[in-house]
Amino acid sequence: MVTTPGTTAALRASNQSRVVKAVREAGGLSQAQIARRTQLAPATVSGIIRELVDAGFLRSEGGAGRRGATVTVSPGAGVVAGVDFGHSHLQVALADLAGRMRDSRLVPVASDVPSDEALRLARGLLDELLEADDLTLDDLRAVGMAVPAPIGRDGVIDSGSILPGWVGVEARSAAEAAFGRTTVVDNDANLSALAEWMLGAGRGHDDLVYIKIASGVGCGLVLGGRVHHGGLGTAGELGHLTIDESGPLCRCGSRGCLEAYVGGAALIAQYAPTGGELDVPGFVAKALHGDQGARRLIEDAGRHLGEAVAAVANLLGPEVVVIGGDLAEAGDLLLDEVRASMRRHALTPVAREVQVTGSALEVRASCVGSVLMALEAVELPG
Repeated sequence: MVTTPGTTAALRASNQSRVVKAVREAGGLSQAQIARRTQLAPATVSGIIRELVDAGFLRSEGGAGRRGATVTVSPGAGVVAGVDFGHSHLQVALADLAGRMRDSRLVPVASDVPSDEALRLARGLLDELLEADDLTLDDLRAVGMAVPAPIGRDGVIDSGSILPGWVGVEARSAAEAAFGRTTVVDNDANLSALAEWMLGAGRGHDDLVYIKIASGVGCGLVLGGRVHHGGLGTAGELGHLTIDESGPLCRCGSRGCLEAYVGGAALIAQYAPTGGELDVPGFVAKALHGDQGARRLIEDAGRHLGEAVAAVANLLGPEVVVIGGDLAEAGDLLLDEVRASMRRHALTPVAREVQVTGSALEVRASCVGSVLMALEAVELPG
């Protein structure tokens, strides 16, 4: 095999990333443990650790040359930020390079705010977090950003049904201009799926479907241990699966989409004539406190969602389906109906084997996912 400087550098960077990822996920490992987990030669691992310790990125108790010493990510190596835009909220979080959350800010934001104004608000929150932690922009290594809209292969947001102020925006370049740092951007459901797969209800499985039920419906897929975007970059648009072509009009312009039956905005619109105007968390709270109208709407939503879950499970055969988002705070009131409906509509072995569960994360999954994506984007020394 002939190697060139380019291929050698790429291999070196790949090996560095494998070592850092193993250390980060475990919280600390010896050189021998790193070699076993990464399947790299001990001499290769030793050289990488020595280099990254000298650069201040890793820390080795007793020095980089001790094979039995525990290797960890250095607390002073810097931080990453996660920026999570929702339909009506913005959350910005800081984490160290070991993946530990340090602080976050959550504020309401109008869904129709222009992208440049939204990014200025996010940059202001980021600056507040850095200052509160006695850090500067120089300490920030990368940013991950979640948006509740499909992003095409060209990186442009071309659907304005949730974020009308972002239509036509090349999200990554706009974010990098606002934050002044390398920024990676993905759909919020994809990042939620990543978070649940790595740290939550899907941990230990290779295949996972994440369905977010908030004002609308989002879906993220992890297949074969990787987030699946599809050839167009827009895989997972489950919310616009047609349930009834003569059904209610959906915000996408079609009729009878799943989202028109189970999305929080649709449920609230049905509830408003008898229960008043509420946001999705307030609507869920009504149901959990015994409001029969709200309970019935959530149960009906669960049955419709179960049909869609059955179709996805029959098609993809995931090990786990995670239901998250504001409506999922209804817990078993929603999930029991999803499971029962899935048992009726899925193949028997599929219904028996596929686990349907709620989110296992305390922080918003999309925010956690944006941090995880930022960690992957950090440029290593050398």
